[in-house]
Amino acid sequence: MGNRDTRVRGLAARAGGWSARHRWAAVGIWVLFVVLAMGLGSAAGRVDVKDSDQLKGETHTSARIVEDAGINEPASESVLIQAKDDGLKATDAEFRAAVTAVVQAVEGTGKVTDVTSPYDTDTVSKDGRSALVQFDMRGESDTAGERVEPVLKAVEGVQKEHESLRIEEIGGASMMKTFDDAFGDDFEKAEYSAVPVAFGILLIAFGALVAALLPVLLAVTSIMATIGLMGIVSHVMPMSDTANSVMLLVGLAVGVDYCLFYLRREREEREAGRDAQTALRVAAATSGRAIIVSGVTVCVAMAGMLFTGLAEFEAMGLASLMVVAVAMVGSVTVLPALLSLLGERVEKGRIPFLRRRKRKGNGESRFWTAVLKGVLARPVISVVVAAGALLAIAAPAVGMKTQNLTLDQEFGDSLPIVQTYNRVNDAFPGGSEPAEVVVKADDINAPEVTSALADFREEAISSGASRGPVEIKLHDAQNIAFVYVPLVGGSDLDKAGASLDKLRDEVRPATLGKVDGVEAPITGQVAGSKDFNDQLAGAVIPVFAFVVVFAFVLMLLSFRSLTIAITSIVLNLLSVGAAYGILVAVFQHGWGASLVGAEGVGAIITWLPLFLFVILFGLSMDYHVFVVSRIREARLRGRTTNDAIQHGVVTTAGVVTSAAVIMVAVFAIFGTLSMQSMKQMGVGLAAAVLIDATIIRGVLLPAVMALLGERNWYLPKWLNRLPDLTHDEAADAVVAPQARDDEGEPLRV
Repeated sequence: MGNRDTRVRGLAARAGGWSARHRWAAVGIWVLFVVLAMGLGSAAGRVDVKDSDQLKGETHTSARIVEDAGINEPASESVLIQAKDDGLKATDAEFRAAVTAVVQAVEGTGKVTDVTSPYDTDTVSKDGRSALVQFDMRGESDTAGERVEPVLKAVEGVQKEHESLRIEEIGGASMMKTFDDAFGDDFEKAEYSAVPVAFGILLIAFGALVAALLPVLLAVTSIMATIGLMGIVSHVMPMSDTANSVMLLVGLAVGVDYCLFYLRREREEREAGRDAQTALRVAAATSGRAIIVSGVTVCVAMAGMLFTGLAEFEAMGLASLMVVAVAMVGSVTVLPALLSLLGERVEKGRIPFLRRRKRKGNGESRFWTAVLKGVLARPVISVVVAAGALLAIAAPAVGMKTQNLTLDQEFGDSLPIVQTYNRVNDAFPGGSEPAEVVVKADDINAPEVTSALADFREEAISSGASRGPVEIKLHDAQNIAFVYVPLVGGSDLDKAGASLDKLRDEVRPATLGKVDGVEAPITGQVAGSKDFNDQLAGAVIPVFAFVVVFAFVLMLLSFRSLTIAITSIVLNLLSVGAAYGILVAVFQHGWGASLVGAEGVGAIITWLPLFLFVILFGLSMDYHVFVVSRIREARLRGRTTNDAIQHGVVTTAGVVTSAAVIMVAVFAIFGTLSMQSMKQMGVGLAAAVLIDATIIRGVLLPAVMALLGERNWYLPKWLNRLPDLTHDEAADAVVAPQARDDEGEPLRV
């Protein structure tokens, strides 16, 4: 054993060995890294994604024009005044008195500007029963929700005095306040509750306080360091709150998983009779290597988001990539140092009623031993049943309908403001979310520009794209005009999209397009949704291709097997397909929707399929690499392929199950949120991880490998020239029965 170090070729084994020998240095370097990252990130501050960077196309152009001009568009508000019965009309004295009272009440708050009466702007519905008082909030639009309460109270006061009318306020500021009040803490609570949930499951899995704390400690410090790094990196690629939330999810999942894999292997080796140092060396050479292969593969998957061209996705991808990389590095450096420092004390804090049940043999699960016995005895039947079940679950995905969810789809009708939104759209189709034409000219008051604006207003209505009224706001100093066009179709995004196309393709070229030097990009809610969908659709093939091809290459190089690389991709795609099928069945077709509070949604939010593909492909590879690494390790020891499969699956089943339960529990928390988009994300992720850890890794993977036999390790001769990233320790170094010297003293790593 004197020359054992010469056989340790793997990066993880070398890192683990160095950390165990220089444990205080390793811990100190990690703490210094976390503190420095947080300090530098805090000092640098985080740069968030700007409106002009969110999308390409006309939405991007219009935002750039507004930003360059230094115009701060205020948050616009409307007060709907509507007769509760058909007898009362906007021309009646009582109705007029209510309009006057609303105008005076909102002006009296001192919080608003540019208050307009419906009788001056012609914002009276065709049936004469509804009218809109419109105004803007003073100050920054981003914080208008914090200042709108006095205005809402003033409107409520007028409502009490006019019981025959419905008087309700809606707009950017009031919606912001309503949703912050109702759901503002929702997401934050879910994020903070994820850590205690993970810790509770780890406590059950390990039965010891110290052992359960280690994975949580690694995940939390990795997340803290990444938050700091995000602040630094945001000066090159802007970040966002959404990216931060996704990073927390992914960081907790992989941080806990990696530590769990390492810790379980070290514990298993000690249970097999090895001393703490030898157990640590074996864990570093095996689980440590699996963590690096998995981490790099997950990083590649997350990097796929950088190919979307969407600033929000790019931020999510980079933030997730960074937290995975940090957790991976922490797992193979500071974790061995901590385990070396703790030694047997990792079992401290034993919980009496959580004593672990004895496992069969060397850490093998009794349950999965029984399952594997049946699977390996009848691999063909197992493949047919498992694959058939997954394809059946995935089948509904063929009819997937994606769209940006409307307000009532996202939040249901539980909030009064959603009902107000629907009433405004019924009375004034498109009025609550008009198209916004940003007109820039050399001289906005030039006769030809003024004439073109008038023609555009007329053509927008005569073409059928809008029923009016079309409002024009001039900014003379900046030579910019904003034209607000309520779109026919209102909250029906398909019809509103057709109206938008008519504006862009017919009305604009025939009017504003004829004036030299005039830019007139069209933006707004519907336009932003359309531009986002178009860009996302264009990104699907490049992202899918990048993730699949690079994951295939990494698996090929890491396992030196063409068969393993192909089967890993196919099984992961099956897992993702099953997740898609569950999403469509629940949220689109409504099967079991009442169980998760998703009645009446009828569609999948546009960004979710691509997001889920990237995240799930990465997380699925996590389990796949860990299980296949253990199978390959057993095969290298000289076991038969079937024996290696059984050994690999049953010895990893416990840790994979624990890791999966944690992920499912954390993701399921997000499935309980009120927003349907978050609910869809949580349910999709939880269902996919559950399927992946049970049907895929417990049944389909071993059955397929059993059928393939020795062909699992097939590598064509012409591929032998590829770089060898296996970096295995010699078999005897991995399985040395007892690493002690002649005097009985433990050998140091």
